[in-house]
Amino acid sequence: MSLVTVWPTPYVKPNFAFWEVGHVLSLIMLAGATILMNLRLIGVGLTAERPSEIYRNLRGIQTAGLIGIVVTGVLIGMANAERLYDSTAFIVKMLALCGGVILTYGASRPTAAAEGRTSAPVKAWFALGMAFWLAALALFTTTGLAPGALHVITAAAFLVLFVTRGRERLVYVGVLAALLLAQEIFIHVIYPGEVERLDRINFGFGVIFAAWIVGTALVQLFRADRVDQGEPLTKIIGYVTILVWVTGAAGGRWIAFA
Repeated sequence: MSLVTVWPTPYVKPNFAFWEVGHVLSLIMLAGATILMNLRLIGVGLTAERPSEIYRNLRGIQTAGLIGIVVTGVLIGMANAERLYDSTAFIVKMLALCGGVILTYGASRPTAAAEGRTSAPVKAWFALGMAFWLAALALFTTTGLAPGALHVITAAAFLVLFVTRGRERLVYVGVLAALLLAQEIFIHVIYPGEVERLDRINFGFGVIFAAWIVGTALVQLFRADRVDQGEPLTKIIGYVTILVWVTGAAGGRWIAFA
């Protein structure tokens, strides 16, 4: 028996757009509130408020968003079960969703509630959530550099841009601009129209972009004042928890356009 014929799918399918809008709004609630909280863990955004205060103000929105995602997601999935059975994009989204829930509820929220201090359980949950996220990223690159991977790289680039200051920000942006220019020259001047070769080149540039962004972030992490700005692991939790939700959103976009 197909899930398409199981109750309440026959009532969901005619109103699919309604449930889809609810799903997107729930994702915005959960991811938006989580991003605000994790920006504070990184050391940007609402820095005038203590992490625990931001957590208390946003935890209800996060939980409401999670419930909305699960309810609308199950209904939407049942209505489109035949499309999702063998969908790589769906697997990416589910891996990212699992990782996001684990990182948000197991690592990020407890860390914010403890004013940025991490504990052994937080580290264990973080490792598990990180594994789910890395698995989702690995699927994004099974056939080259998928657009979803570019979304994650772009989000990471902007996060690091917000964290860097002064001359370091100028150097960071300058290198990114030089890499973008070099990539455009390869695409439009040196190898125009050579799709197979350009796929390999773009994948290489993606790796270089990611390495530069991660390297800059690590420098910022370990040079920061641990008393005023939190320990490196606190910020890593903030970065990863934000990016796992970007990965989930990118997976959902991939499903929509597949």
